[in-house]
Amino acid sequence: MLRALVVATLAVVCLAAGPGRADINSVFGNTVVSRYPDGGWVKHWFNPDGTYAAQFSDGRRLAARWSVAGERVCLTHMRPSIMMIPRFCTEMVEAEVGETWQSRDPLGRRVQNILVAGRNP
Repeated sequence: MLRALVVATLAVVCLAAGPGRADINSVFGNTVVSRYPDGGWVKHWFNPDGTYAAQFSDGRRLAARWSVAGERVCLTHMRPSIMMIPRFCTEMVEAEVGETWQSRDPLGRRVQNILVAGRNP
């Protein structure tokens, strides 16, 4: 499943995992929405082919490649480039559609995430 993180004003998602290895398949076809305390949000989409996309409340977009490394999900090849960060990895945590969880972006800011059924544009 997915967990979301944001870099500066761009977001990066983290996947969910339970004991053992995470099952990334459950995130495909769904949307992770990350909300900031100031009202801003980011929508995140993972695709089975290893591509990732995000859309921000101000209209900006981000594209990247994702991969699983042990119990972490990593984003690489981010476009546009995010503050000179070539790779971002985060631990995976298990979640079901409708569940919410808190996480922090790479700058330490808190975000509230929810896994929403379907591709919510």
